[in-house]
Amino acid sequence: MSEAGRQGSPHWFDDEAGPVVRPYAMTRGRTSSAIRHRLDLIALVVPEPAADDPGRDQTLAPEHVEIVELCSETPQSIAELAAGLDLPVGVVRVLVGDLVEEELVHVTRPVPPAELPDESILREVINGLRAL
Repeated sequence: MSEAGRQGSPHWFDDEAGPVVRPYAMTRGRTSSAIRHRLDLIALVVPEPAADDPGRDQTLAPEHVEIVELCSETPQSIAELAAGLDLPVGVVRVLVGDLVEEELVHVTRPVPPAELPDESILREVINGLRAL
């Protein structure tokens, strides 16, 4: 910690990184976004065509831009984004919710286990195909 930080300075510093932004500052104190659906850890974030140059939009925070850029080559899950950005999952959920509201990304949710085909049916199909 820097000398100023040890003296009780109101700033929070990290010697290598400089001033560090607290997660609640990135989300403006919000713990959830306005979107109705919960964003699962494995939900995939896919950029919309309108997000071709997110850095040009001056209303987006740097973290928003970084999320869109990370997803531009390959869709990323909420968990992957949190790891890649080194941010808490809750913060990433709020930031992705903001991007969904701005129609810069959409989120594909995983299929609930109840809607997945039964394993025994898949085995019967495979066995039937092998019998042909």
